[in-house]
Amino acid sequence: MGIHIIVCIKSVVLDAPGGKIVRTPDTTALNPFDLPALETALALSDELGGTVTALSMGPEISGLSLYSALSMGVDRGVLLCDKALAGADTLATSNALCAGLKLLEPYDLVLFGTRTADSDTGQVGPQTAVGAGLPLVAQARDILVKGKSLEVSAECDGFRQRFEVETPCALTVAPEAAKARNASLGGIEEAFSGEIEVWSLEKLGLTPDQVGDAGSPTKIKDMTPAAKGKQCAFLTGSIEEQADKLLEKLVNAGLIQ
Repeated sequence: MGIHIIVCIKSVVLDAPGGKIVRTPDTTALNPFDLPALETALALSDELGGTVTALSMGPEISGLSLYSALSMGVDRGVLLCDKALAGADTLATSNALCAGLKLLEPYDLVLFGTRTADSDTGQVGPQTAVGAGLPLVAQARDILVKGKSLEVSAECDGFRQRFEVETPCALTVAPEAAKARNASLGGIEEAFSGEIEVWSLEKLGLTPDQVGDAGSPTKIKDMTPAAKGKQCAFLTGSIEEQADKLLEKLVNAGLIQ
């Protein structure tokens, strides 16, 4: 039967005109930090045999990211889509994903990207793992399967650690862990020739107060791009003169006194 790996992916917002989140094919895309997780899943499936399921939550337009995953070689795409899911923060999103994971049992491994390119919280993976009762290793780089356990190396803040964890378990995959394969023309044709599964709130067995805006203790007022105001300046003169100029700039900027 082989290994069953679930990769939780997100369709991120690329642009929010006027601070309003309006999802269209032009303003959304597959989260780039999910690509290493997808590649890791596909590589393990190629090595060990088995299936890879991509699981996502969002409006219908989010299905495009699932089709992107299918074109890479993912076997199954599932979209959690319901009006009640709108406005979800990381906790409400995790509640929905946990319900989706329950319906996809049995599985051996659940993978997440480390964070998303829009909200950049890095919370959904760990929160979902806790909600699903799964042991978690964050920032995973190398994975070695040993029977019913994994040997995982992870790196954070310059420290390399090695863990042995029993399956089923969850990992957030570091961006440097893998370079995603390109989708072939045949893969793209096959992906868009099929269909993704769309699951409603009723299918998930959840109530409106557990998900979406109603189930979110935090709220997003608007979204604006981060300002990029940095400039590069070169200091001339001797080392002593450069040091004096740098000190003067820092004092004038109020960074030191």
